[in-house]
Amino acid sequence: MSEERPARVRVTGPPRRPVSIGRTTGTREIDAGTEVGEVYMRSLLREQRRLAIRVLALLTVSVGGLPLLFRAWPSLAAERLLGVPVAWVVLGVLVYPWLVFLGWRFLRQVEQNESDFEALVGEERQ
Repeated sequence: MSEERPARVRVTGPPRRPVSIGRTTGTREIDAGTEVGEVYMRSLLREQRRLAIRVLALLTVSVGGLPLLFRAWPSLAAERLLGVPVAWVVLGVLVYPWLVFLGWRFLRQVEQNESDFEALVGEERQ
């Protein structure tokens, strides 16, 4: 009387999230690597690239233009505010909040682009 043993199961990693049957066409197209999926992905990447270029241009003009501003108006560079040269105040105090603001706005817009993309392909956020 031999008892049948259950088949051996090889465990290779944590269980993966099951693919839901109700997946939308857009996400299936992307996962399958079809031409339509590539169009979806190119549109997202193109929008993110445009945003990055806009932010970089704004940063270049605003912060990168400061040396030109001080070069064009040497009297402005010689001015003092509370005993500290204005150039130092601008570079040491005003630039950092501007950089934080630009980074915050960039991140918010990137998230908005991704949210719009998810709505486009029809995938719900979990």
